[in-house]
Amino acid sequence: MEPKAQPDRLKPYREKRDFSRTSEPEPAAPVEEGRGFVVQKHAARRLHYDLRLEFEGTLLSWAVPEGPSLVPAVKRLAVRTEDHPLAYLDYEGVIPKGEYGGGTMIVWDRGDWAPVGDVRKGLAKGHLEFELHGRRLNGRWHLVRIKPRPREKTEPWLLIKANDAFARTPEADSLLDDEIASVLSGRSNADLAATNAIRTDHAQRAAAAAGQPAAPADLRGVAGARKALLRPFVEPMLASAAERPPKGDAWRHEVKFDGYRMQARIDGGDVRLLTRKGLDWTNRFPAIAEALRELALGSAMLDGEIVVEDSAGVSRFSDLVGDLKAGRGDRFRYYVFDLLYLDGWDLAGAAWVERKRILTAAFAARPHSDRLGLSEDFAIDGETFFQQVSRLGLEGMISKRAASPYRSGRTGDWLKSKCILAQEFVIVGFTPSTTSRRAIGSLALGYFRGDDLVYAGRVGTGFTEEDARALFAGLDETRVDASPLSQKAPPDAEKGVRWVEPRLVARVDHQGWTADGLVWHAVFKGLRDDKDIREIVREVDAAPAAPAAPAAPAVPGLTHPERLLWPDAGVTKQGLADYYAGVAERILPHLAGRALSLVRCPSGLAADCFFAKQPWAGLSDAVQRLPVGGGHIGLVVHDLAGLHALAQAAVLEIHPWGSRFEDLERPDRLIFDLDPGEDVAWATVTDAAREVRDRLRSTLGLASFVKTTGGKGLHVVAPITPSLAWPEATALCKGVASAMAADSPDRYLDRMAKAARKGKIFVDYLRNARGATAVAAYSPRARPGAPVSTPLAWEELSDAVRADHYRLGAIEGRLAHLRQDPWQGFFELRQTADAGEARARGKGAGSGGKARKA
Repeated sequence: MEPKAQPDRLKPYREKRDFSRTSEPEPAAPVEEGRGFVVQKHAARRLHYDLRLEFEGTLLSWAVPEGPSLVPAVKRLAVRTEDHPLAYLDYEGVIPKGEYGGGTMIVWDRGDWAPVGDVRKGLAKGHLEFELHGRRLNGRWHLVRIKPRPREKTEPWLLIKANDAFARTPEADSLLDDEIASVLSGRSNADLAATNAIRTDHAQRAAAAAGQPAAPADLRGVAGARKALLRPFVEPMLASAAERPPKGDAWRHEVKFDGYRMQARIDGGDVRLLTRKGLDWTNRFPAIAEALRELALGSAMLDGEIVVEDSAGVSRFSDLVGDLKAGRGDRFRYYVFDLLYLDGWDLAGAAWVERKRILTAAFAARPHSDRLGLSEDFAIDGETFFQQVSRLGLEGMISKRAASPYRSGRTGDWLKSKCILAQEFVIVGFTPSTTSRRAIGSLALGYFRGDDLVYAGRVGTGFTEEDARALFAGLDETRVDASPLSQKAPPDAEKGVRWVEPRLVARVDHQGWTADGLVWHAVFKGLRDDKDIREIVREVDAAPAAPAAPAAPAVPGLTHPERLLWPDAGVTKQGLADYYAGVAERILPHLAGRALSLVRCPSGLAADCFFAKQPWAGLSDAVQRLPVGGGHIGLVVHDLAGLHALAQAAVLEIHPWGSRFEDLERPDRLIFDLDPGEDVAWATVTDAAREVRDRLRSTLGLASFVKTTGGKGLHVVAPITPSLAWPEATALCKGVASAMAADSPDRYLDRMAKAARKGKIFVDYLRNARGATAVAAYSPRARPGAPVSTPLAWEELSDAVRADHYRLGAIEGRLAHLRQDPWQGFFELRQTADAGEARARGKGAGSGGKARKA
């Protein structure tokens, strides 16, 4: 016996509509089972509300003439209508007059629903009980079928609100009057009717696209694509936080950008840039809008992110906010990663890989602009990609299920894995600065746990001087007498805090959470005005928490912690102390027991800085004093207390000797400083580092390691057993440098004269003389942006990592995700350089051609 054919539940919907005339979605193959619901406000012949519940691949639908009521005693008529396709969950637009249901329709509410009991039995019985979890409607509801009137052909039901925490009294039931706009686009039915925003101006689009290539593919053959009108706005698809990246071939991965999520709506020559809440920010980014207009697309809806990239090519939210404040627009760049609509075709129902393929083809066929970029995706193992992104010091990655359609909200088909912990916090108070008048010293932070506003700790670094003054001016006007927190803050947390109304949202990077639930090593990155405070909750940590989650990260004896040391990067003395604490285990092996030359900037980088090699008044006893000869005293640190003392003294750079105190006259490392002149390509610098490595290996039998300088070049470092005297070490290294200059005089020189350095690299061997120093691994530099001298594995040497790529604030995230130390084995390596043999080999190398390239 053949199985009984299943009824076509969408046949009535299909028969009532002419899809060549209406923008409503055509029925498509259902995606996997979900539990979405939508309430659409439908201004047709009569205004009414349509309730739709997702069930078995379609939307069960009821027309509610008077709209839902939150009063349990009120029974609202709900007429059962034909089932609708799932694409109606996001549909809003103008249905042409004369067509079935002609009029305007907006998405008045959207969310998930959960049945109470069996849905089929409820429908058959005539009593469907369920819960709604939406933006406006929540709690338990009832749909009860009633007997139709004589000769009535419709199927009437009653929609009734259950008496629960979300119910209201008749006096308070003003929801329909208070909320008249779409939760997707922010527009009302009247807005659509007045502006006719989503109707197609075919002439305008044709003019915009004149002379340009046609659509990159025949979209008729794309599964899930449908002919439709361009919507005014689509609520963005969001990524859910993941503890680890997903595995398997079903996923593709992209770099996570650190900027403003932005939807680009292109309708002929009309270009709109819309935030994640549908706000029009076109006037904030006019150059981006113009670049999109020059693409000459007829009509399109793009999804992407506007960023500002630093000199190392890393997008940084703080730079984006700073440029917006300063009115600077030359660095804005829009990276596009999705395509929702193109030339009459709605692509939201198509698989992500199809949307990305069409997007890539569309960009390839259009004029290039430095303002626009296409986000690259990678079909590799998620964990491998995560490690690569982390090592580069980037914020994180986004994983996208290749077969997923574009569904608004968090569906689990997009996942974010963060290398650097970052989230938004509500500003609940501030403390004044002790170094500047009418400026903040720190911000008190909070987040929502349900309806409770919970204390999350403070952030005291990351502010530029302008930030500190602007925040004080704004927050001081909103001061309140009592704490806005739902519960009393922990002991000492209220000391010096001036409480404010919780209005502003701050973006903050951090290194984890303490055992008391307070954010640790927080760094302010800017204010977000595209998010509501009620959205701010504690996010799932997708990167490892701070080691041991200390309960009190305070630095003993730190005075004026809010003093700005790197004004452009907003790094304060507290931020420097936090950094030294975070990398202590990495940096101390390169410093302990060595005489140090220190770059001090007591008033920050904006004022005078100077080298300090001997003790000064007020220097902490945590810094040891030891004689280095000639009547001079050297400075030595051994532990975290010593590093804290350096932070207190505003030491921005640490330069150790190449020998330890127990064997002061014999170095235990050789250092080559590759210092490029003007117009030297970075690839030439990396090639030079590899050449030094190969020469050390082939002529001296020495293994070596590489690190960025935080300036312009690279350091190649070879650890050795202390056997050479300082003059011998200098001569040995000079032999290597001279050999390179002799073999490639057009690329290298071994003389210090800057006049001869243009277009060449000075192979500086002079770091290997007694008393000479080189910046330590993991030391910050007294340069704009707070770059850090960072050890690399040789395979990391590439165009992606420049000399100043890594910045203070990103190193700890990088270290947390390294599978092994880039300089693994550096301190355990035992290798000896023979001075006499080295000089002979050095001369031979000078006439024997170039060394091998890796």
